Amino acid sequence: MTNVTRPYLPPLAEFLPLLEDIWQSGTLSNNGPYQRKFEAELAARLGCQHVSVFCIATIALMVAQKALSLEGEIITTPYTFVATSNAIQWMGNTPVFVDIDPESLCIDPARIEAAITPSTVAIMPLHCYGNNCNAEAIDRIAARHSLKVIYDACHSFYCEDEQGSALRYGDISVVSFHATKVFNTFEGGLLISREKSLKSKVDRLKNFGFVDEITVREAGINGKMSEFNAALGLLQLGHLELAIQERAAIDEIYRTYLNDVKGIRCQEPIRVSRQNFSYFPIFVESDFGVSRDQLYDCLRQEGIYARRYFYPIVPDLDAFSGQNMRNADTLSVARQASLSVLCLPIYPGLAPERVIEICKLIAEVGD
Repeated sequence: MTNVTRPYLPPLAEFLPLLEDIWQSGTLSNNGPYQRKFEAELAARLGCQHVSVFCIATIALMVAQKALSLEGEIITTPYTFVATSNAIQWMGNTPVFVDIDPESLCIDPARIEAAITPSTVAIMPLHCYGNNCNAEAIDRIAARHSLKVIYDACHSFYCEDEQGSALRYGDISVVSFHATKVFNTFEGGLLISREKSLKSKVDRLKNFGFVDEITVREAGINGKMSEFNAALGLLQLGHLELAIQERAAIDEIYRTYLNDVKGIRCQEPIRVSRQNFSYFPIFVESDFGVSRDQLYDCLRQEGIYARRYFYPIVPDLDAFSGQNMRNADTLSVARQASLSVLCLPIYPGLAPERVIEICKLIAEVGD
């Protein structure tokens, strides 16, 4: 069986001394030494100063809204994992969906202003598959309407554009360290704040709201990362470049073998100068021999578990059905993407021969 991804784990022998150190220290959480060191290493590696690690990224998205005092409507993408909109609703806010750009699959800035109302308080875009949003255009819109911007950057760890890290945009950016991501800490998340004062507030909120031992001025949550997760993260940083190189090699094989397959189009990198190769999405177009879903089924029969990321789009899920779709017809690009995109297996350790087999099977199915 070949899954769409598999967690990268460093050699266990490298992790055991860190576990022994944690056992001897007796410090498991609460801003321990591994968490502090991990945050410092991340800040240096990413070139982003105000870094806060979390137990999971969904809680980081929730804390981001609390830290920015958001109450109202948040414009977001319909083409994303459901956690983006879940975090908005869990904070009592309302997700408002606007359509995406057909090439990058990120939110389309040209459609944002039409969805702004007096109740709009923020924009929450997704850097989809590691391709950057048009952040400059989004920032201009946010400035004109006095809106906050929180980037769901869960696909974009270590990605850069010509000016630097993709995580520097907006008031806040949030990254996932879930097991399926390019960089994992078993479970975990990262929140990057634009300003030092905002980081201080974020760090209070993720620790129940404590200002000091006896002072809590606003309700917080337990979003802290454990020492075990932070220690793994520190170790993983030493393997990051190699893991990305292995992913890049798989990406190259796919592009070489699928380039001439009629009806299959590989997504090109957009507004990104350093990729992390987190996903390998293909567009199964109308001139391919079968539909996307038929190809998906054929691959599964051969033990290849590709994924239809993201199908269905969030507004078509039962939890969000019929809600916050002022202009449902404007989501046509997102719906078309959800019916045509298939993410193929990509992860360190996936044998090149298996990747070639997948490509040849796709070509055969389309004939």
